[in-house]
Amino acid sequence: MILPPKNLSELLARAQQIAGLNLAQLAAQNEMKVPESLVRHKGWIGNLLELSLGASAGSKPEQDFPELGVELKTIPIDRFGKPLETTFVCVTPLVGITGLTWQQSNVRNKLSNVLWVPILAEKALAIGERVIGTPFLWHPSPNEEQQLQTDWEEIMEMIALGQVESVNAKTGQVIQLRPKGANSKALTDAIGQDGQPIKTLPRGFYLKINFTHQILKQQFGLA
Repeated sequence: MILPPKNLSELLARAQQIAGLNLAQLAAQNEMKVPESLVRHKGWIGNLLELSLGASAGSKPEQDFPELGVELKTIPIDRFGKPLETTFVCVTPLVGITGLTWQQSNVRNKLSNVLWVPILAEKALAIGERVIGTPFLWHPSPNEEQQLQTDWEEIMEMIALGQVESVNAKTGQVIQLRPKGANSKALTDAIGQDGQPIKTLPRGFYLKINFTHQILKQQFGLA
């Protein structure tokens, strides 16, 4: 087991050491088997990186490196540096949210400091052939944080008003609310339109592709 990094420099150095490896090589270093498909192993790549870098949070609702205040996010990209999918941030609270503010939110906590690890993951590449890119540390600029806060407040207000079923992929400029469950039978409590308890699919907050693409363009000077 790899111990957690002592500081940001050590974390970044570890991440830089694995850049350029493919996932099969990294899996072999950690004595892990590469799955044939990610359909039933959606978190496999993130787990592999967490294990390799010494993340300690596991499935707890806190940052992956709580001692450093850093969240690890892998981001699948194409050869031009464009993200291939939205980025999961955290599970969305649907009840007990009265008085919850942006400053207290798990979204803000998770995104306050992020170690981004791009993964070249075009569909033509088998999982083991996908290549780890150049990692970088990021925290939102005042403008980016304002965008995140505005979307979060809009979505949370809709949830509080019993409109969770009305929130769709077009709601929000940079954050998206999406169902987050193992299957359609995994229901959770939420607030209905008349304030009554209802059952609905769990939801998760995701960063939209346009937002993460902008982060990558700024970092790597992409057009």
